[in-house]
Amino acid sequence: MNTLEQKAWMTQAEYAKKLRPLLPPEAFLPDINKLWILLINLAIMILGWGIANHLDDWNWYFLWLYLPLALVMANSVIVLLFSTHDLLHSRTVTNPWLRQIISLLGFTMLWMPPTLWKAVHNREHHNKTNSLKDPDRNYLDNQPKNWGKWIQNAFVPSSEVNPILLFIGMSHAWGVHTFRNLTSVLLFNNGKSKYPVVAFTVSGKEQRAIAVELLMIIAIHATILSYLEFHPIKLLLSYFLPIWIGYAGLIFYIYTNHMLCRMTNVNDPLINSLSIRVPKLFDVLHLNFSYHTEHHIFPGINSDYAPMVQELLQTYYPERFNLLNAGKAWELMMETPRHYKNDHTFTDWSGNKFVTCPILGINLSDL
Repeated sequence: MNTLEQKAWMTQAEYAKKLRPLLPPEAFLPDINKLWILLINLAIMILGWGIANHLDDWNWYFLWLYLPLALVMANSVIVLLFSTHDLLHSRTVTNPWLRQIISLLGFTMLWMPPTLWKAVHNREHHNKTNSLKDPDRNYLDNQPKNWGKWIQNAFVPSSEVNPILLFIGMSHAWGVHTFRNLTSVLLFNNGKSKYPVVAFTVSGKEQRAIAVELLMIIAIHATILSYLEFHPIKLLLSYFLPIWIGYAGLIFYIYTNHMLCRMTNVNDPLINSLSIRVPKLFDVLHLNFSYHTEHHIFPGINSDYAPMVQELLQTYYPERFNLLNAGKAWELMMETPRHYKNDHTFTDWSGNKFVTCPILGINLSDL
């Protein structure tokens, strides 16, 4: 890395120190509305399964009427991730047992034990964003070509991806990400596993908590499947379809968060993160998750105030702030390979193609 370039970078703490006095105090207060949003979307899922349990009484030509509800349930899967994500960054629920129970319910459809989430996301990803030690970055070109790397190469958006595999991958990539990290900490927990992007360790207490939480998640899913009587139509319309569509929706956001950006060994959110513009309806539905750089500067902020943070970034750092229309971000992902040759260059599986990372901390907001 160029020494002059590195000196020009700033840390998350430096941005936060400069911008926090410019934000109202209420931006950092707990927001009980986010908890209600989580609970409402849990209720939507339960209602959907309750209605689905009677689908065997419907004439087959009326089954399509369930599809709008399946779509609403899919959105709830997305909201459950984003609202639980916000809950675990905030002090909205301070009682540790209640916090753990609510976050477990919120993450159940994502197969994500909350203790694992706090380790992989809050601790590892936020402190090491898009660095060599970040478990959420792209694989490196020089990492072993194992099954984890092969799956990412085959199923994530890139200039080489097969459209059919990309379609399949959109609804399954979240599950693969969770499976990689879960098995790594539960079966090995030595920081030496080769198939995750980056293996990390958890304490013995955390490992036991993850195992117990996973068993509880399995039990809840088994209860849902049993309630639906393992009926293929009920399962397809009210279980698999909402999960597949929901996972595709949330992974679209997650792909754009950092995967187009360069790697950094200085945790500079304006260099290693990307915010996207989406229609206002999606920002309302998805708790402003598109404001991702803003979130990395203030992880615990009330997401309602993320647009205010964006205005400040556009005022004070217009030449550094990565902001793209969602369509443009997707287009760039489909034009670039997905493995890092170095901190600012992408390459393909064969290592023969080289493309400079298009998001380099310059102002691309006009694209």
